[in-house]
Amino acid sequence: QVQLVESGGGLVQAGGSLALSCAASGSIFGINAMGWYRQAPGKQRELVATITLTGRINYADSVKGRFTISRDNAKSTVYLQMNSLTPEDTAVYYCNAENTYLRRDFWGQGTQVTVSS
Repeated sequence: QVQLVESGGGLVQAGGSLALSCAASGSIFGINAMGWYRQAPGKQRELVATITLTGRINYADSVKGRFTISRDNAKSTVYLQMNSLTPEDTAVYYCNAENTYLRRDFWGQGTQVTVSS
């Protein structure tokens, strides 16, 4: 099993910034991609950004130029720096880790991000 512990998030005004982090522990051998997804009320969970073990990055179009994902492989930790936040970014943000050795994904418990207008 892989445990993912998220931190960060909270309440911020539109135009502000927040940073999220997610540390993996447990069966970290075999973790390839790590990333962030979000789910707003009444909507499906959607991709925000992912980063592979070798640093290949993918962003949702809605966050390109505003969010930055990074990763510290030595700490098995992924980060998400969110700038120029808008109320549309309000959601529960979930950390995800793909373990190719265990052949499954793991999810964090989620952290709330609320952007006020």
